Amino acid sequence: MGVAVRNEAANVSSNINVTPMVDVMLVLLIIFMVITPMLQNKVSVDMAQVENPTNMPDADKEDAIVVAITRDGSVYLGQNRTPVSELGPAVQAKLADKPGKMVFFRADQRSQYRVVEDAIDAVRTAGVEEVGLLTQKREGPGGAGGE
Repeated sequence: MGVAVRNEAANVSSNINVTPMVDVMLVLLIIFMVITPMLQNKVSVDMAQVENPTNMPDADKEDAIVVAITRDGSVYLGQNRTPVSELGPAVQAKLADKPGKMVFFRADQRSQYRVVEDAIDAVRTAGVEEVGLLTQKREGPGGAGGE
């Protein structure tokens, strides 16, 4: 009598199909590419457009101190809304271990000058020597368009 032997292991494929993994990774890459610019500009403002802006690469650093002023006059330190009366002490607390650092301002082009001036005064009275006013480069002839 003969013994019937099954050889099931010979038909098993041990190759990994990486196509679904690549699909998932591409979707994640696209999601991160879309979200990343939103995370950098924490407060949405339409900055003033100028012909010859000064390049300030330090404003894009993660530890940069950025004060944003919106069209309606709200003042934000980073992404936290801060009253102008508390802006000076809040900036001073952030600069406690980093003396001589520049504070950057992103003001909406339609915000009131008085609010921007008050915010700059509050930061200057906190002991900040240098402030940077961030703007956008004017695009196209006649100044239409922006970044």
